[in-house]
Order: sequence, then C-alpha cells, then structure tokens
Amino acid sequence: MKFDYLIIGAGTAGCVLANRLSEKNQNNVAIFEAGKNSDIWKVNMPLAILYTMHDPKYNYKYYSEPEPYLNNRRLFCPRGKMIGGCSAHNGMVYVRGNKNDYERWSSFGLKEWSYEKVLPFFKKIETWSEGENQYRGGNGILPINQSKNKNPLFKAFLDSAKEAGHKINQDMNGEDQEGFGMYDVTIHNGERASASKYYLNPVRNRKNLKVFTESFVEKIIFEGKKAIGIEVKINNKIEKIYANKEIILSGGSINSPQLLMVSGVGPGEHLKEKGIEVVHNLKGVGKNLQDHLETYIQQECKTSDTLYSYVNKLNMLRVGIQWFINKSGPCSTSFLEAGGFCKSSSDKEYPNIQFHFFPAFVIDHGAVDPDRHGYQLHASLNQPKSRGQITLKSSNPYDYPKIQFNYLEDEYDLKETVKCIHVARKILSQNSMKPFSGKEIGPGENAQSEEEIKQYIRSKAETAYHPSCTLKMGIDDMAVVDEKLKIHGLENIRVADASVMPEITSGNLNAPTLMIGERAADFITN
Repeated sequence: MKFDYLIIGAGTAGCVLANRLSEKNQNNVAIFEAGKNSDIWKVNMPLAILYTMHDPKYNYKYYSEPEPYLNNRRLFCPRGKMIGGCSAHNGMVYVRGNKNDYERWSSFGLKEWSYEKVLPFFKKIETWSEGENQYRGGNGILPINQSKNKNPLFKAFLDSAKEAGHKINQDMNGEDQEGFGMYDVTIHNGERASASKYYLNPVRNRKNLKVFTESFVEKIIFEGKKAIGIEVKINNKIEKIYANKEIILSGGSINSPQLLMVSGVGPGEHLKEKGIEVVHNLKGVGKNLQDHLETYIQQECKTSDTLYSYVNKLNMLRVGIQWFINKSGPCSTSFLEAGGFCKSSSDKEYPNIQFHFFPAFVIDHGAVDPDRHGYQLHASLNQPKSRGQITLKSSNPYDYPKIQFNYLEDEYDLKETVKCIHVARKILSQNSMKPFSGKEIGPGENAQSEEEIKQYIRSKAETAYHPSCTLKMGIDDMAVVDEKLKIHGLENIRVADASVMPEITSGNLNAPTLMIGERAADFITN
C-alpha cells in the first residue's frame, strides 16, 4: 500500500492533520491509531472522564520512574489510546497559553511561532460561544464554549479571588490571560467536543482518507536519511506501507520519541546500548521533558454543593439517566471550569501560576471515592525549570518507555510552588468562601512552616497531565525539529504534537496542540 501522507497517531493534532491534508482531493492520506474508536458514552459524557483514564482499553496508563524529588513516588501518567487521543479523555479545559509563551518561542530562532503568527490558527480552530473578535474565532471547526456552570461554589470561589485582590477576567484566551473566571471548555450540547468528533468523524468518508484503528506502528522505514514508510501491525499481521510524500509523527510526547528511537533516530549511544542500529544520531530525542505539577489545597465543605452527592449510587443513576435522555444535568459538565492565572510575586513579567477549582476531593486520580463533602484548589507552576527525559527500556516497540520527569529537581520550582500554596490559601480564606469552608484537609492547618509545606508538596503533588517538549523545535544542538516541524538531518518526516514545544505553555495543552496540528497542515500544504 502507498499513500501520499502517513499520519502516525490519531490524537489531537493527528485528527486535525487528517482533516486538513485530505481537504485537497489530490492528497491521498492514511492515519494510523493503535487504539480503538472513541464513539462511546464514556468518552462523550463529560463527567465520565475517569472511566477512560483508568481503562487500559482506552488508555496507556503509563507511570513515571521513581521521582527522586517527590519521595521516590512513581506518578501516574495517563495518555489516551483511542481515536482523538487525549482530546477524548482530558478535562476539556481550553487554554491557549500566554501570548508571552509564543514570543519566547519566537526568540529561540522560531519566527514562525510568534504570537502574531499563531493567533490566526487559534482563531481558525474555534467557533467561540461569545462571538468573534480580534482575538477569538467565530467560524472554526471546533465549538469552544465559555462555561456557564451555576454551582454556587464557583461563584463563591471567584468572589473570593476578587476579595483577595485578583481581577476577574471574562476571557483568559483573549487580550490578557491574567485573572480569574470561568474557563472555556470543549463541551458542546452536553457532550465532549473532541478532535475526533469535530475534525475526523465528519470527513471519515472522504475517498482520499483511510483511517486505520487498532493498528500499531512498530517502526519507521528509512532509506539512508529518507523516511519512506512504516511497519504497522494490522489484524495481527505486519504490513509495510509507504509514503509518496511525507510521514508525520503525531503520537504525543511519550510515544513519538519512543517510535523514533526504536526506528534508529535518537541519542546514538543509548540506541546502541539497546541493540538498535543508528539511522541518525540526534541527541535531543526524548530529552527536555516538561510537565505541570499540581498541588491540591483541600478543604471540607459545610454544604452539599459538591460532587460527593453523586458517590451515592442512586443519585449517580438518576443524573446518568438525565444525561442519556437529554444531555443535561451534572453529567453534561466536567466541573473543572473555574480557575485563573496570577503572579506569585509582583516581580513576575506575566502570570506564573494556574489554578483550577474543583468541587470535590480527588483521591488517587479519582480511583478512590471521597468520604465527605469537600472541594480543592489545584495550584501549578506555569513555567517549571526542571527537565526530564524519555528513554527506552528495550528495542521492543511494545515495551513501555522509561519516563523520568525529575519534578522539582530545580529548587526554583519548589520555592515557587510553596508560594502557590500561600496564594491559594489566601483566596480560600476570604469571606465569600466562609459559608462553605470547613477545616483544611491538605496541607492541613498544622502545616504552616515552609518546610512543612514543602513536605506536603513532595508527598502529595501530582501531574497536571501535560507531558510535552520531548522533540523540541529549535536551532540549538538539542533541537529535534526545525520551525516547520521537519526533523533535523532527515527527509520526508515531520512531527506535529505537543512534543515539539520548546518550552511548555502556560496552561492546559489541548488548545496549543490543536494549533500545532493546524500550523503543521499549513506548512505541508502551502
């Protein structure tokens, strides 16, 4: 089999690419996804997020190596294993990042990624519920809706943020990111608005697009330095499929570097150790791993406005039926919709903390039900300085790679996270929260000194599910792709997913990854 373009991975960016590249009739496009189709209620129901996060049929369920600065804990790192990838199992919060993130990318010799250059692609993605303006799109493929969740805890939280001296921001994706408000979400008519549902599904019947599900790409085939095809397992049979024009990796920040390395592209010494013939020695592959680390400030709630009510099986059944009948009620929302961005201190150039408010306790990524009414404020540092890496356990593409985040390796990250806790506590102690606020469960009223708070962070902090930057764009000797996403030193192969970020953006990663997909399609077709 031969196609013009082979897209490896039908995640967020892969779905965008499949749609855009097949818009031109003369392009013959194939997309390969190791996972299953995602048109199931567990994906479509916004509140059912945890069902796919913990289901190995739809999730890779990775774990990090023991993290030396987090008491040697192995952190859970779920990644979508289905059409739509992480857009089919994320928290549905739509945050573009700060315009200064893209100005910084541009300063690394990546002029095509300045805010001015990426803004038209963000606008192209979206039909925003509040209408088009100079910053927002009104006629895009994906419906982006500002949350209208009326839970009284959200109003109390936002009023408290204002009391604590923070501004209320009606659009954190608009002119200025700083402030608190209701987030934009990829939820539409009570259902998840994933990249698969809006970018891929409507075009799957195009004659020039072939979608392969449950098809695991084991290896990229090279002829010298030119990528010419892939070896892929379909129906338990290895097929060789060739590309007339290009191969595009969209497997994500863990799977894309792994596939490159097992195919012979990466740090030469490491590949030789694993018995892999080196096609191209590229030392940055798998390096520069970044993620947002979240610490939860947890407080008991004196009222019954939390999601603890739905731990009761009868209540769960009632709201489930409501959603199945008319896509309304609690199951039609993610409850992750209130939050904001602020500075940990006045000397910061732009917001360096993100908050998510959630009206329930989350225990072990939702695997354990809470035992009481409570709420929590997730605090994370937008621009961590610690760096990790992805390496191979073996040359077998089915062996999970080693993931080492090195969270808090840089002392700066720990100091700033302590400041995050202070900012969070100040917000939660304002008068507007008083009718709801019971005792603080975490860090707990006894944790007041800097050392006690640090210990809480080391023992409780968790991933915000934003692994990125492992095949970074740039012109330095650790860069893997150039500004048009072509792999340095190779022909006919690009990368388009969150791995190409040189530095992580400020906020959730789904929106920037959609933009990377749109940007890549534009580079390829123009």
